[in-house]
Amino acid sequence: MDITLAIIAFLLSLVGILGCIIPVLPGLLLNFLALVGLYFTSYAEIDLTSLIIWLVVVGIVSLADFFLPALMTRKFGGSKAGEWGATIGVFAGLFLFPPWGIILGPFFGAVLGEMSRKNGTPHQALKSGFGSFLAFFVGTGIKLIVAFWMTGVVVAACWRPVWEAIVSLF
Repeated sequence: MDITLAIIAFLLSLVGILGCIIPVLPGLLLNFLALVGLYFTSYAEIDLTSLIIWLVVVGIVSLADFFLPALMTRKFGGSKAGEWGATIGVFAGLFLFPPWGIILGPFFGAVLGEMSRKNGTPHQALKSGFGSFLAFFVGTGIKLIVAFWMTGVVVAACWRPVWEAIVSLF
């Protein structure tokens, strides 16, 4: 059973890395589930405290990924209307136009939010939209760092037992 859990954990980790790039897959959640699977093996040195810490990290990064477009819109000179537009664009894009909506939704939301203001200019709207678009890449980078880190933990915990199982087949 341990070998099966180790293989499933490794596969979940790989799919989790892909999920950080492909917006439809819950990448960090899959990586966390890989760690949970390892927790139930007899050889992995993952304790409950580590799982709780990883859960908090996954939660913080996931929340940051949703709110990053609004923050980046503001950093690029956007107004509250642009922030709200970017935030609404994240959710609208996620549910209405997956998978591309999660990338383009914040951009169009920020642009439309800025243009809805009385004194909103097209230049400012595009600048704010670019900030929210850039947030997608920043968020993806952060998710990839955490996903690769968790995958490293999985590989370090699984490598020897899986290798021994493979060698015993031959």
